[in-house]
Amino acid sequence: MLKQLSIAEAKNSLPAVVHDVEEGQPVEITRRGEPVAVLLSVHEYRRLNGVVPDFWAAVQSFRREHDLEALQAEAAFVDLHDRSAGRNFKW
Repeated sequence: MLKQLSIAEAKNSLPAVVHDVEEGQPVEITRRGEPVAVLLSVHEYRRLNGVVPDFWAAVQSFRREHDLEALQAEAAFVDLHDRSAGRNFKW
């Protein structure tokens, strides 16, 4: 359920509201009981605006930030490919 706060409540507890938003819980702000705004995390805002990097950009970022040799990532994928000839097939 979406958390609702009046503008005054949000103003008086802004640090807690921001913490909730950072944790992934959007907060709806109301004025005289009517919704006027929604506070979202930066991640959620970027996702909705299409600012989230595409897959290849995410892969490149991961490679820059992590030492693949230390993770021994390549060793996990050795011999996964089935090198057999496969089955006979006719159209």
